[in-house]
Amino acid sequence: MENPLTPASELALIDRELAHLDARRLQLLGRRDWLLRLLNAQVAPPLSVGPPAQGWGPGPHWTPGPAGPAQGPAREASAPGAQNVLLVLGAVLLAVAALAFTLVSWGSLGIGGRAAVLAVLTGTALAVPAVLLRRALGATAEAVAAVGLLLTVLDVYALHEVALGGVPAAWYVAGSCAALAALWAGYGATLRGLLLPLPFALVAAQWTLPCLALALHVGRTAGGWTLLALAALNAALGLWGGPAAAVRPRVWPAVRILAGVLAALAALGAVGVALALAADAGSLPDRLSAGVLLAAAGGAFVVVAGRIRQEQLAPVLAGAGGLVWTLAAQVLLVPRGSAWAPVLYVLVSLPLLGALRVGAAARPVRHGLAGAGVVVAGLGGLVSFLSMLPVLVAPAALLGEVWTAASPRAELGGGGRQAVAVALIAAAVALWLERASGRREARVVAVPLVWTALFAAPVAFALPVAAVFAAQLAVVAAALVVALGLGRATDAGVRIAAAACGAAGAASLSVAALDGRTATFAVWAALGALCGAGAAYGRGPLASRAAAAVVATGYATGLLLALAALLELPARQWPLLVLLVPAAAAAFGPRAAAVRIPVEVAGAAAGGLALLLALVAGHAPALALVLGLAGVVCAAAAVRADRRAVGWAAGALFLAATWVRLAASGVDAVEAYTLPVTVPALVVAWLRRRRDPAAPSWATYGPGLAATLVPSLIAVWADPHWTRPLLLGLGALAVTLAGARWRLQAPLVLGGVVLGLVALHELAPYVLQVVGALPRWLPPALAGALLLAVGATYEKRLRDARRLRSALGRLG
Repeated sequence: MENPLTPASELALIDRELAHLDARRLQLLGRRDWLLRLLNAQVAPPLSVGPPAQGWGPGPHWTPGPAGPAQGPAREASAPGAQNVLLVLGAVLLAVAALAFTLVSWGSLGIGGRAAVLAVLTGTALAVPAVLLRRALGATAEAVAAVGLLLTVLDVYALHEVALGGVPAAWYVAGSCAALAALWAGYGATLRGLLLPLPFALVAAQWTLPCLALALHVGRTAGGWTLLALAALNAALGLWGGPAAAVRPRVWPAVRILAGVLAALAALGAVGVALALAADAGSLPDRLSAGVLLAAAGGAFVVVAGRIRQEQLAPVLAGAGGLVWTLAAQVLLVPRGSAWAPVLYVLVSLPLLGALRVGAAARPVRHGLAGAGVVVAGLGGLVSFLSMLPVLVAPAALLGEVWTAASPRAELGGGGRQAVAVALIAAAVALWLERASGRREARVVAVPLVWTALFAAPVAFALPVAAVFAAQLAVVAAALVVALGLGRATDAGVRIAAAACGAAGAASLSVAALDGRTATFAVWAALGALCGAGAAYGRGPLASRAAAAVVATGYATGLLLALAALLELPARQWPLLVLLVPAAAAAFGPRAAAVRIPVEVAGAAAGGLALLLALVAGHAPALALVLGLAGVVCAAAAVRADRRAVGWAAGALFLAATWVRLAASGVDAVEAYTLPVTVPALVVAWLRRRRDPAAPSWATYGPGLAATLVPSLIAVWADPHWTRPLLLGLGALAVTLAGARWRLQAPLVLGGVVLGLVALHELAPYVLQVVGALPRWLPPALAGALLLAVGATYEKRLRDARRLRSALGRLG
């Protein structure tokens, strides 16, 4: 097409358009820098701050370009972790130094002098954050403000020591906490860029009411109601949005969360006071006051659960309320020490489970109360189980008298048969509840009730020892059959309950079998065979089958140890028998199909037990033999393609066996055996790097260097002479310099670490002497100030780096 403009006119037109574009670009960059400064100061820009730059807004021919990578403001939300760590550590160290200064050091100044110094330091610490906020150093301002708030607490302590020592402690603490809360709240309202003062004020205010109760000597009952009132106030603050949420939108969510946590703690404190009252109640009025306090606390939990908006938290609060109501029912209806508590728990669970059918309540509240009902029903089973716990734990007395035919018997006392009867009655009530409410959880509760009754019945009725063993073994076997899916299919909850009962019974029976040699082999073999059959042929979940495989491997290990004890073998030969277990696991583990990994892990644990036994035996040649055989087992397992990684363990075990054998032979010059390995290894590494410069230094030079540096470093810490540390330090220095010269990571890191540890070993006594001569508060104070300074500098550098990144992003 023809161009009506001459080349000179067209060139002038292009120059004018480019000038307009440059001016527009400068306007946009200026506006962007202004917005960045607002965001760095952590102040939201108002809708109308001032007149914008002239021509602000897109031009008539302006169209947005493609979205580029997120810049500045999109990444400002997450604070750098390193900066926060530095500032927090600095504030903590300064706080520790201030405490040591006030309470311990500078005794020559007297408490008055310390109070004056603290007052000056407090004013400075509280004034500095205002300057830091104006310079957009918000994180540093928070750290310094935290130190200033702590100093106000120390000022209060100093004021009491100087002028108000005659005021009773409870009154003074109550007034001081109220004053500190008001002061910190006002400080936070003045410096709105700070987050910490308002939460600190809320925490300080918590102590006012309890301390007033203590000062007035109101008693435990009124103290419990005081805590409950405090919980109500905190809950109201946590649920209240109010004008403060609009004024301080950034800090108010944290205040509300903290208020909710403090409300929960105060309510739990009230529950604890009520339980203490119930424990000491000697009359019906005392029980009534404790029960009413518990009922009120439970109601508070449920009310808050109905008002809170978090659907994940509301069921938890409602469930807590249901549990507290259960405690109130127990205090009011069941005398202390009564054996009928399990029946009460099962009965109380009925209305809680029925909350699901109450449509008036919120859905999370109904689910929380129903969950509490399930927990209460399970609690009934647990209490019944604990009432017969002596039957389970009595065999523990045999651990000190193995194979002595001691035959310990559990003492259930005169109420043993009553406990069995109560468990059966509670189980019947649970099954009735299943029919009445349709809740299948009741059947789960009935399982431990019936099982504990049957397990404890032989002892409660004083049957002979053989009959007790036979009956309990049958009960445990039945529970394991149900848990492992060897019988008829059942619910998952029933299987879990049966697994818990079977595990507890198997543990008790296994210890009881230590009464005699025949019982040990018979019971352990029977339980091991049952677990092995469940792992191989069970239809239960994979987790239960895996647990059964691990337990079966444990019984096999125990039988081998029992065989070693029966044959009266020396202690150093016991590990050789135990190594048969990992060998069998490595050989037959691949045939275990789904439970292969648990079998191999259990076999590895048995191998670790063998190494531990060899170490405890204290016979170095035997330990070297066990290490070598364990390495053989690992090497055999590493033959399989999916177990190649075990070859590293085999190499480590062979190396350890070599060093143990050398130590047993009296060799202390380790370098005579490590240097002949290191030199050719480094030569091979150098040749490898020549052929493949991209090969990592850790894979090439790392093993050879570690073969000498690590054993020599270990030997240095046990060597009182100076020759080895000097030579090792020189060698590590040479390795470090070589790594720095050729930019190799492995020599640089290994040499540097070894050099640093050798220097630490040589200088540690002198450093301890210098530190001991300084005042105790000075090192943490200096360290804290340094960390705060570094943190502030780091924050400023990060801000500058963001600006530089934004500037670079605008180029081209």
